[in-house]
Amino acid sequence: MPQTTARLIGQMFWRQRRDTTLCAAFWSLHQVCEALVPVAIGLVIDQAVGTGSTSAMAWSVLGIFALFTALTMGWRSGFWFLSKAVVEESHVLRMRVVRRVVTGRGIRTERQSGELLSIATSDTQSAAELLELGTRGVSALVGLSVSTIVLLRIDWSLGLGLVVGVPILVLGLNALGPVVGRHTSAQQQAIGRAAATASDLLRGLRPLRGFGGVDEAARRYRTASRTSLRASIGTAKAGATFVGASTFTTGLLITVVAALAGWFALQGRITVGQLITIVGLATFIADPVLNLADCVFRLATARASAARVAEVLAAPEQAPSGRRTAAAGTLALDEVHAPGLAGVGLTVPPGELLGVVTGETVTADAITELLAGARLPERGEVRLAGTPLPELDVASLRRVVLVEPHGVDLFGATLREALRTGADGDDSALSASMAAASVDDLLAEGDAGLDRHLTDHGLNLSGGQRQRLALARALLADRPVTVFRDPTTAVDAVTEHAIADGIRAYRAGGGRATVLVTTSAPLLDQCDRVVFVQAGRVAAVGRHRELLAQPGYAEVVLR
Repeated sequence: MPQTTARLIGQMFWRQRRDTTLCAAFWSLHQVCEALVPVAIGLVIDQAVGTGSTSAMAWSVLGIFALFTALTMGWRSGFWFLSKAVVEESHVLRMRVVRRVVTGRGIRTERQSGELLSIATSDTQSAAELLELGTRGVSALVGLSVSTIVLLRIDWSLGLGLVVGVPILVLGLNALGPVVGRHTSAQQQAIGRAAATASDLLRGLRPLRGFGGVDEAARRYRTASRTSLRASIGTAKAGATFVGASTFTTGLLITVVAALAGWFALQGRITVGQLITIVGLATFIADPVLNLADCVFRLATARASAARVAEVLAAPEQAPSGRRTAAAGTLALDEVHAPGLAGVGLTVPPGELLGVVTGETVTADAITELLAGARLPERGEVRLAGTPLPELDVASLRRVVLVEPHGVDLFGATLREALRTGADGDDSALSASMAAASVDDLLAEGDAGLDRHLTDHGLNLSGGQRQRLALARALLADRPVTVFRDPTTAVDAVTEHAIADGIRAYRAGGGRATVLVTTSAPLLDQCDRVVFVQAGRVAAVGRHRELLAQPGYAEVVLR
C-alpha cells in the first residue's frame, strides 16, 4: 500500500479517534457479553437446574437479563458512535477532494471529470468505512479471545484447537483479499470512465447532433458501459467466492468443535452444562470469524477507494500558492518563456483595454494560463502590482484577477443563478451585464425574465447564448483585472460588434483593466492597445487599424 494511502488512513483514524475508540469499546462489550451467554446458560444448568435451587434460579434469571441488556446496549451505543464517525469522515474527505479539484491553481491529473466526481462521492464514502472495519475487527478479536479463554478453562485441547484453527482460517481468507481488491479496483476505474464518457456525451450533445456524431458517441458509451458491467460481474464473482469460502470453513470449524465436545461429554470428560457451553461458543464463534472475514473482503474495496482518494489529494499543483494578499495593480509578463512563448513581455496597467493576438492555440493557452496563475513560466516572471503570482494567495488573487476561459460552464437552474457567483448585485445589475454581453434577448423570450429555467449546464440554450451568458457573468463579477479568451466565437458579426461596444462601455472607468486574447476584429478595434505575438515573440504593438498594415497581423485577424 503506498505511503500516501497509509498516511490518509492514519489521519482518518486520528481525526475520529474518540468515536472509533468508544465504538470499539462498546462493540467489544457486546462481543464479550455474547460470548458469555452460553457460559451463563451452562452455569444455570449445572448450578440451578441440576441442583434444583430456587434462589440460584432467580439469580440466574437476573444475571441473564443483565447480560442481554448489556449486550443490546453495547451494540446500539457502538453503532451510534460509529455512524457519527463515518458520516463526519466521509464529509471531511469529500470536502478535501472537492477543494483540491476546484480551488487553488488546479492539479495535474490524468483522470477525467467523471472519474473525479466518482472519487469525490462514492470513493470517499467507501474509504470512510475503514473506520467501521477497524472497530469491527477489534471487537471480533476480543470476542474470539474471550471464547478461547473459556474453552481453555473447560478443556485445553478444545481451546488450543481454536487458537490454532482461527488464525489459519483468517490468514487463508486474507489470501483471497488481493484477488477481490484487483477486481474492485478495476470495477471502480471502469465505472469512473463510464461516468466520464456519459458526462462528455451530455455536454457535447448539441454539436454531436449537428454533425451527426450521436451514433458514434452512443457506441463509445456502450463500450465503456459494457466494460464497467464486466468489471462489476467479476467483482461479484470474486465476492461470492470469498463469502462461500468463509461460510464453508467457518461451518467446518464449528462442526469439528461441537463434535469433539460431544465426544468428550460421552466420555464424562466434561459436564452437560459444559457441553452446552461449548456448543453455544462454537456457534458464537461463527459471528466474530465471519466478521473478520467480511472485514477482509470489504477491506480490499475500502483500501482501493482510499488509494484513489489519496491519489487526488497528493496530486501536484499546476502552480504553487503563496501567502501574500493580492492587490490591484499592473499585471505584467516579464520575458516569459513557456510552451509557445519565447521571451514575451507585456504589461496591463489599470484602466487599459488590451488586446492580445496570436494565430497559435498553444500560445493563446499559455498566455491565458499564465495570467490566471495556473501555470508557472519556464523562465521569466508574471507579476501583479510588482509581486510574482506564485507568492500570492490564490483566493485573494481570484478576487483581483478573473480569467474567463473559452470553454463555457454554466451552473444554476435559472438565469439569475447562472449569473450570480456571490454578492453580485441586484436584478438591475444583472440586466445591465446581460445588455453589455448582448444576451438580454433571453429576458424578452417569455414572461419568466431572470427566473427563466435552464437545464443542466444551460443545454437548452444555443452555443452563442451560452457564450454570451458566460461573458455577462464575468462582467458582473467586476474584477479589477478581467481576461477574456475568444469570447465571441459563437456569435454573428452584428452581435459581435454590439458585444465589443458593450465590453468597452461596461469596463470603462474605475481603473479596471481588461485583456482580450482574441483574433476578433470588432473586439480588437475597441482596444486601447494591441500586442501581436508571432512565433513566440512580440512582433508588433499598436492600435488595431495601424497593425492591419502588417501582412502577418492582417492574415491572422482577417482570415
